[in-house]
Amino acid sequence: MSHAITKAFLLAAGLGTRLRPLTERVPKCLVPIHGRPLLDIWLDICEELGVREVLINTHHLADEVRSWARSRSSQVTIHLTHEEKLRGSAGTVAANRAFIEREQDFYIFYADNLVRADIRELSLFHLQHPGVLTLGLFRSSRPRDCGIVDLDVSSRIVSFEEKPVAPQSNLANAGIFVARSALFDYITEGQFADFGKDVIPKLIGRIWGKELGGYLLDIGTHENYLRALREWPVIIGRAGIREPATA
Repeated sequence: MSHAITKAFLLAAGLGTRLRPLTERVPKCLVPIHGRPLLDIWLDICEELGVREVLINTHHLADEVRSWARSRSSQVTIHLTHEEKLRGSAGTVAANRAFIEREQDFYIFYADNLVRADIRELSLFHLQHPGVLTLGLFRSSRPRDCGIVDLDVSSRIVSFEEKPVAPQSNLANAGIFVARSALFDYITEGQFADFGKDVIPKLIGRIWGKELGGYLLDIGTHENYLRALREWPVIIGRAGIREPATA
């Protein structure tokens, strides 16, 4: 039986070191894609999914993110949490458990990815299995830079390796998760923790994965950022969605 998933973590505190000098004045999560900050696109995604509240962590250039949040008109309520010292992707979720205290299921999104994918299908798949976590997956052209998974016939994840030297496949973690509250049993609050390095390996056998249809690109390098600027108008055109003209 389905139910609405109404809360999401938007993990957005990355330093964006590979995008310097652009990220010396603009936080990575607000890098513009044809005139729109990346977080604007993520809020659109959340609205489409029926998410009503998001929690966004800040660190580098936090004042810029606060200014953006004040100026944004959206059906989604934005909560900000500042990290003087980075907690890691899983550490941020653990430190803000109160945000989803009464929720059975919730989303976790890595906000430095540019995405146009069917996340709703992922959430429906999540509701069909008993696992702690469901990973959105994609086919990576650079599997050595990703978390690589292996699935059994039921789509249960039976192996995971973060940035493998010799990847066994190119099926990779997309940084798009649907989680159950039982996830907190596997994260220690107050400690730095990364999903790929510290949490997912402990969950092998208790997590499932599904390949996402659509478009996903980590814009964390200059090469990928320029690629995104070339490809995004085509992707949006295919989806039949109007975007503002290029600034």
